[in-house]
Amino acid sequence: MQVTLTIWLITIAVTIIFFVYEFFAHVRTPHEPTIGESARWSAFYIGLALLFGVGIGMVSGWTFGGEYFAGYLTEKALSIDNLFVFLLVMTGFAVPKKYQQKVLMVGIIIALVLRGGFIAIGAGLIENFSWTFYFFGALLLFLAYRQAFGSHESNPADGRFMTLVRRVLPVTDEYHEDRLTVRLGGTRYVTPMLLTIIAIGFVDLIFAVDSIPAIYGLTNEAYIVFTANAFALMGLRQLYFLIGGLLERLVYLAQGLAVILAFIGVKLVFHALHVNELPFINGGEPLLWVPEIPIWFSLLFIGATIAVATVASLRRTRRDVGRHP
Repeated sequence: MQVTLTIWLITIAVTIIFFVYEFFAHVRTPHEPTIGESARWSAFYIGLALLFGVGIGMVSGWTFGGEYFAGYLTEKALSIDNLFVFLLVMTGFAVPKKYQQKVLMVGIIIALVLRGGFIAIGAGLIENFSWTFYFFGALLLFLAYRQAFGSHESNPADGRFMTLVRRVLPVTDEYHEDRLTVRLGGTRYVTPMLLTIIAIGFVDLIFAVDSIPAIYGLTNEAYIVFTANAFALMGLRQLYFLIGGLLERLVYLAQGLAVILAFIGVKLVFHALHVNELPFINGGEPLLWVPEIPIWFSLLFIGATIAVATVASLRRTRRDVGRHP
C-alpha cells in the first residue's frame, strides 16, 4: 500500500479539523446532549468510517480494505470497553452531566495522541525486528487472560495513581463550573475536573497498550492502523451519551474482547513463526508449514464474536430483570 507524505499530512489535518469542529460546535458550551443529537452524530461518524473503508478497498484493493474493516471493528469494540471505564471514572469523580462532554473530548484527544505515538513505535519495531510479532502475540494472549478473568469492578478514580496525584496537588472538594484550576484565598487549587482528565488520560495510556498490538495483528500498514483508530475514536463522545445505559447491560463484553484479543494473539504468533528469524527456533528459518490466518476469516470471526457477546449480554440482563424486577 503506497501512502505518500502528502496523504499522511492531509489525513492528519482533516482529523484535527474534525476534532476542532467538535469542540467549537458541541463541547465549548456545556450541555448534556439529547438522544437525538447523539444518535445523528454517531450514525454520521460510523457511516463516514464505513465509506472510508470502501474507499481504501476501491483504491488500494480489498485485501487492505478488509484489513481496515477488521481493524476498525476491533478498535471500536475496544473503545466501547474504554467507554465503560470512562463511565466508572465519571461516576467516581461525580462529574456533572453537562461537563462530561468536555472531559470526554479531552480524553479522546489524549487517546488519539498516545495511540499515534504507539503506532509510530510499533511500525518501527515491525519494520526492523521480526521478533516483535512474538512479543505482540504473547502480550495479547496475556491481555486476553486479564480481560477474561481480571476484576472489572475497580474504580480508576480511587486507584494508587490518583491517590498519588491527590497527595502532590492541592485539590478542591467542589467543581467550579468546567474550570481546571481555581484561586481560593490566594492559593491556586486543582479542581476535580482536572483530576478527572488526568485519570482518563492514564486510562487511555493503559488501553493503548491493548489496542495497538491488537490492530498490528491484523495489518502491517501504519496508515490503516492510524485511520482505523481515528475513526473508532471519532463519535465516541456521542456514543457515550447514546449507549450510556446500555454499557451496564453488556455483561459479556469483557469476555468477547478477551476472545478477540486471544484470536489476534494466536494470529500474530502464527505469523511470527511464518517469518521466523530467531536462531533458537527452527535454526532461524521460517516455518512455512504454519498457516497464515486470512483477513476475511479474521473479519468474520471478530464480527461474529462481537455479535454473540452483545446478544448474550442482552439476553442475560433481560432474564435477570425478569427474575428480579
